[in-house]
Amino acid sequence: MTIQLPGADGALRTYEPRTEPLAVTPGTPLTSRTVFSAAHVVADPFADVSPDSAAAVDWDATLAFRRHLWSHGLGVAEAMDTAQRGMGLDWAGAAELIRRSAAEAKAAGGRIACGVGTDQITGGTLAEIRAAYEEQLALVEESGAQAVLMASRALAATAAGPEDYLEVYGHLLRQAAEPVVLHWLGPMFDPALAGYWGSADLDAATEVFLEVIAAHPDKVDGIKVSLLDAQREIDLRRRLPQGVRCYTGDDFNYPELIAGDEQGFSHALLGIFDPLGPLAAQAVRILDTGDTAGFRALLDPTVELSRHLFQAPTRFYKTGVVFLAWLAGHQTHFTMVGGLQSARSLPHFARAYELADGLGLFPDPKLAEDRMKTLLALYGVTR
Repeated sequence: MTIQLPGADGALRTYEPRTEPLAVTPGTPLTSRTVFSAAHVVADPFADVSPDSAAAVDWDATLAFRRHLWSHGLGVAEAMDTAQRGMGLDWAGAAELIRRSAAEAKAAGGRIACGVGTDQITGGTLAEIRAAYEEQLALVEESGAQAVLMASRALAATAAGPEDYLEVYGHLLRQAAEPVVLHWLGPMFDPALAGYWGSADLDAATEVFLEVIAAHPDKVDGIKVSLLDAQREIDLRRRLPQGVRCYTGDDFNYPELIAGDEQGFSHALLGIFDPLGPLAAQAVRILDTGDTAGFRALLDPTVELSRHLFQAPTRFYKTGVVFLAWLAGHQTHFTMVGGLQSARSLPHFARAYELADGLGLFPDPKLAEDRMKTLLALYGVTR
C-alpha cells in the first residue's frame, strides 16, 4: 500500500502506511492520575444547515465516541473547547450535549466533567455575567456532572480589573454545591480571552488566579491550565493549596507534566487525548506501575502529532481532531458543526495522517488510507 501525500511545498511524495495498528485494549481503571479527554462532537452530515446556523449534532455517534473513551478508563470533559463551544456549538446545543452525555455517563459508569461558561450572552454587566454562569452551573449540577468553570469572553470584555474577577468567581465558588475545576484558557486558544484575570502580564494574572483559589480551597477540586508553557504550569502547581490538583491542558508538553518531578505532577484534561485516547490510557497504566520511563517511551512520540494539530492558529486544532476521528472509523464522514472542516489545509491533513498512522492510531489502517485517498481526490490528487 502506498499513498501520494502533498507536502508544505505542494509537491507530492510517496508514503507507505503501516499495516498493523498499535495493540491497545481496554483495561483496568487508571489509578495514579485522573485523566480527562476533552471530547469532540460529531456533526449531522445530512442536516440542511449553514455555518451560521445552530449546530446539528449526530447524537448517536457523539455518545458512541464518549463510550469509546470511557471503555479505556478515561474521563470525559464535556462541552469544552474541543466540542467547539463558541465555534459552532451555542449554549442551547451545549446544554443538550451536557444533558445527554451526563445521562450516558451514569448508564456507562463513566466519569464526566462539564464546561460552565457564559456563552448564552455576548456581553453585559457583571450581574448579567454572573447570572449566565449561574444558569449553566445549575444545569451541570442538576445533571450530576462535575463542573468546570471556563473562562468567559463576556467577563474578559467587561471586567475593569482583577477585582471584578475576584468578585465573579468568588460568588460562583461560594454557591457551588461540589468542588469545581477552574479553567484558565490562554489567548492562543481563544484571542477573546487575552488579559484574563485582569492583566496581560501572566505573572500578575497568576497572582489573581491563585488569590481566587486561596480564598475558596474547599470549593476548588483543581485547575486546568492551557497556556502551553510547561515551566509556568510547574511553578503554578507548586503553589497550589494542599488538595487542589493541577490538570494539565498543555498539548505541547503533557508527557513531562503528567510524569512530574520530585515535587509533584499534573493530572490531565486534554484535547489531544481525544485522538490519543487508547494510547494515552495505556501509557498511564504503565505509569500506575511506577514505570515512568515506560510511560514516557509510549507517550513522548505522540508530541509531534499534538504540536502539529495545535499549531497556530491553535483554536483550529478541533479540525485535526475530528479529521483523525473520521480516519479512525469513529464517524462516517468528515463534516463539522460550523463548517470548520475547512479550517486547515490539505498539507496539514496529510501530515496529520502520516504522523497518526506512524503511531498506529488507526484501528483499521486500510480504512484510514482509503479515506485519506478520498479526501485527496476531492482536492484533485488522483494518483
